Amino acid sequence: QVQLVESGGGLVQAGGSLTLSCAASGRTFSNMAWFRQAAGKEREFVTAIRWSDGNTYYADSVKGRFTISGDNIKNTVYLQMNSLKPEDTAVYYCANSPLNYATSPSQYFYWGQGTQVTVSS
Repeated sequence: QVQLVESGGGLVQAGGSLTLSCAASGRTFSNMAWFRQAAGKEREFVTAIRWSDGNTYYADSVKGRFTISGDNIKNTVYLQMNSLKPEDTAVYYCANSPLNYATSPSQYFYWGQGTQVTVSS
């Protein structure tokens, strides 16, 4: 059984930075991703990384501002968020999938409990 535990959320001013962590335990699938869900909105893909070769891909809304990285030894994925905007406010979820280039929540098998990120203007 895979368990994912996010941490690092909080309140930050617009233009600021925040780093989220997702610690995985168990035998994870090959792809780790971050999704986010703002109040009253659907969960949306943010970024993902493939453990085997470090290949990454991003939603257009975060390209150039967010960076995903992974530590295979610690089995932890990070999301470095820079130049944060109020519209980045959401609960951020870590997720795990065996599918490459998966961007739909339905393609992810395991989920963390989420961590709140709030960006004030």
